[in-house]
Amino acid sequence: MKHDLTNIPARELFPGFSGKFVHTGNMTFAYWEIKKGSNLPEHSHMHEQVVNMLEGEFEITLEGTPNHLKPGNVLPIPSHAKHSGRAITDCKILDVFYPVREDYK
Repeated sequence: MKHDLTNIPARELFPGFSGKFVHTGNMTFAYWEIKKGSNLPEHSHMHEQVVNMLEGEFEITLEGTPNHLKPGNVLPIPSHAKHSGRAITDCKILDVFYPVREDYK
């Protein structure tokens, strides 16, 4: 089934993090627009996550190690790994989660 992102309403799940979500039988694709200065508190989840930087700059601290991400960078986050983040500029990020993020439906 084809999805048109222009027809999917954005939801702000965290302050400054506005996302559009596409779910398959096994994965969730989260298309984020993030405002400069927005912070994502440290957390972990059972899902594997792959962060795909599309626009801007974002710093993710993964298990205590900072990762400065720019367009074209991809950062896999293992299941249950502690991570946090901070938008250095306005950003666009595509996060891919496995399995499906039921809490994003």
